[in-house]
Amino acid sequence: MTQQPGAGRSTARTRRLVGGQGETRPVQSRPVTTRLADIAAQAGVSEATVSRVLNGKPGVAATTRQSVLAALDVLGYERPVRLRQRSAGLVGLITPELENPIFPALAQVIGQALTRQGYTPVLATQTPGGSTEDELTEMLVDRGVAGIIFVSGLHADTSADMQRYDQLRAQGVPFVLVDGFSPKVQAPFISPDDRAAMALAVTHLVSLGHTNIGLALGPKRFVPVQRKVEGFVRTMQEQLGLSPADIEERLIQHSLYTLEGGQAAASALMDRDCTAVVCASDMMALGAIREARRRGLEVPKDISVVGFDDSPLIAFTDPPLTTIRKPVPAMGQAAVRTLLEEIGGTPAPHSEFVFMPELVVRGSTASAPGDRNRP
Repeated sequence: MTQQPGAGRSTARTRRLVGGQGETRPVQSRPVTTRLADIAAQAGVSEATVSRVLNGKPGVAATTRQSVLAALDVLGYERPVRLRQRSAGLVGLITPELENPIFPALAQVIGQALTRQGYTPVLATQTPGGSTEDELTEMLVDRGVAGIIFVSGLHADTSADMQRYDQLRAQGVPFVLVDGFSPKVQAPFISPDDRAAMALAVTHLVSLGHTNIGLALGPKRFVPVQRKVEGFVRTMQEQLGLSPADIEERLIQHSLYTLEGGQAAASALMDRDCTAVVCASDMMALGAIREARRRGLEVPKDISVVGFDDSPLIAFTDPPLTTIRKPVPAMGQAAVRTLLEEIGGTPAPHSEFVFMPELVVRGSTASAPGDRNRP
C-alpha cells in the first residue's frame, strides 16, 4: 500500500504534481519543494537532479536515476506513470511458512532483485494444512510464470521424489533451488556452507573452554541437517578428540525447526550435561534459552547458546544471540541472477553455488562454567 505523504486535500494535490506530466502548477509550491528536498536528501543528489529524473529529462547517469527512484520507493511516493517499469513477466517464489523470520528476509531480497530487473515476484507460501509445493507449482505454471525459485523445498528432503522437478523442466519452466541439494535434479542450487557453519560455532565454543557441546537441529532426512551433522562431528572430533559414535549418540538431538522444537532438543542436551548448545536456527535457539530459564539457568553464565541464520531483530533478544549469519543478500541475489540466465537461454550447469556463513558473536556465549579464570 502506498504511503500518503500527508493529510488533507492540498497535500494529496501536491503529491500528484511532483514530477507529474501535464498538470497545472500548484498555487502553493512549498509542499512540492519539501518533497523534492526529501527525495534529494534520501538519494544524495540535488533537487535539480530529482526534478530531471521525475520529468524524464536526459543527462542523468543510470545509477543516479536508479538512486532517485529507490528514494521514491523508500519514502513511499508513487512513481510518475512514465517512470513505472513495464513488467518483464512473473517469477514465482515458493517458500515454507513465514513464521521463521529468515524466510521473509530471503523473500524480500529476492523480490527486490527481481523488481530491479523488471520482473514481478509472486510469493507462494506453504502453510500447515494448506497448499503443497506441487499445488503451488501448478498454480504458478498455470499463470504463465517465467520461472520459479524454490526455497527450502522438497529438493532438500532426501525422502522426496525428485521426478517432480524433471517434469517441471520438461514443461520448459526454468527454476533455481535454494537451501538443499540433490544429485538427481538437473538444476542450479544455491546454499550456505552448513559444514563450515558448524566449524565456526564449535571452534568459538571450544575457545571459550566448552568441551560438552550439543547440537540441536531438525529431522535427519533434510540435506542441510545432514551437512550440519557432518561439520559438527568432524570439528568435534578434530578439536576435542571425541569419537564420531559418541558425538552422534550423546551430543546430537533432532527435533523440529520451531521454538518448541528447540526447547525440547535443548532439554535433552541439558540432561546430558551440555554446557553449550548449537542450534540449527535462531528460532530453535530462542527455545533453548527458554528451556534454560525454565530450569533456573542463566544464559550465558550457566549455558551458552548459538543460533543459525541471524534473523532480523535477533540481535535485540535478551541476551543478544550469538549466531551464524546466513549470507541472505548474496544468496538471494545469486538465485535471481542464475534464474534470469536460465530464462535468457543460458542455463547454468548442474552445480551448487555455496556461500560462506559468518560467526556473529554477541551476548549468549561465554566461558564454560568452572572455566572462568582461564586466560
